[in-house]
Amino acid sequence: MSSPAASANPSFIRRFLASEAAGGIVLMAMALLALIVANSPASAIYFDTLHAYIGGLSVLHWINDALMAVFFLMVGLEIKRDGLTGQLATWPQRALPGLGALGGMAVPALVYLAFNLGSPETTRGWAIPAATDIAFALGVLSLLGSRVPTSLKVFLTALAIIDDLGAVLIIALFYTADLNLVALGGAAVVTAILVGMNRFGVHRLPPYLALGVVLWVLVFLSGIHATLAGVVLAMTIPLSVDKRTGDSSLIRLEHAIHPYVAFLIVPIFGFANAGVSFAGFTPAALLDPVPLGIAAGLFVGKQAGIFGTALLAIRFGIARLPDGATWREFYGVAVLCGIGFTMSLFIGLLAFPTSPALQDEVKLGVIMGSVLSGLFGAAVLLAAPPRTLA
Repeated sequence: MSSPAASANPSFIRRFLASEAAGGIVLMAMALLALIVANSPASAIYFDTLHAYIGGLSVLHWINDALMAVFFLMVGLEIKRDGLTGQLATWPQRALPGLGALGGMAVPALVYLAFNLGSPETTRGWAIPAATDIAFALGVLSLLGSRVPTSLKVFLTALAIIDDLGAVLIIALFYTADLNLVALGGAAVVTAILVGMNRFGVHRLPPYLALGVVLWVLVFLSGIHATLAGVVLAMTIPLSVDKRTGDSSLIRLEHAIHPYVAFLIVPIFGFANAGVSFAGFTPAALLDPVPLGIAAGLFVGKQAGIFGTALLAIRFGIARLPDGATWREFYGVAVLCGIGFTMSLFIGLLAFPTSPALQDEVKLGVIMGSVLSGLFGAAVLLAAPPRTLA
């Protein structure tokens, strides 16, 4: 039985899961609102506002390049914390979500390529269905209550974090424009200063954040996508406890920005990027190679890659099924990993930066695949008997 103190002070992972789930529900609402507005009499205002320029960048670019850098900062903080002290701190803990994430990235990419091999232009979108949206997926899980054991929520969180790391590497390696070597050199110098501050025991956050802004500008000018500056900054924030204050700078920053990321930045991104006008679209457009490849990659490729890889790993004794979970429940969570909303849309914008038509097709494919994965995954889990949580 839980003590009153434990109830009053829930563990970080429980608060994290609860907040992510709530953020996922807000994201769902904002994505739906974007679709409604984009197909309403207010659509002209919606699109004109997104393409209005402020300070040399459009509103959409400020959202996708600047606000999302804070999202990537959050992703980087989670990757570092979980990789050093959390649920990914040891190899046995990394085995199942790590292998599942690899399968869940490779198979969707292959499915997408199978639909787009004849088109060199559209093959650039191969990574779009490779990502899992943790907020959206946990939002669906939260609606199912006790039907899903906590161990599977932890598995999903760990898999999505590794998945995010893979997406960051993909963006850095495959979706980088022509490089400005001067700006890139400046970014390297700033990064070296940040690493030096960490090594010399600087725990105060303001110097890191100030240099992080400079790093963002330099990375933006370098040709590498500016959001990656957030990940680089996160890797330099100290996780160790500051003897003066008794807390960790990384955990303090993570707790400070998490509500803004979950309830403001990601919903704004969803609202700005999920809006697609259906004017002029026909049902046949859903069968074009890009939307069909993305939808099939998310709905078929994700579950096949994650469940198939995990099945082999467990059968060969490399990993084990999460505590208290059944194979049916594990399969349901694997299906939910096909919800690829935020990162999939983001990669789609990078894959087709000069083609609004292909960007709209990306949105259709992501919405189709994510909705199918959410509905079918929820149906699989609803078929399981309710559980009593300890």
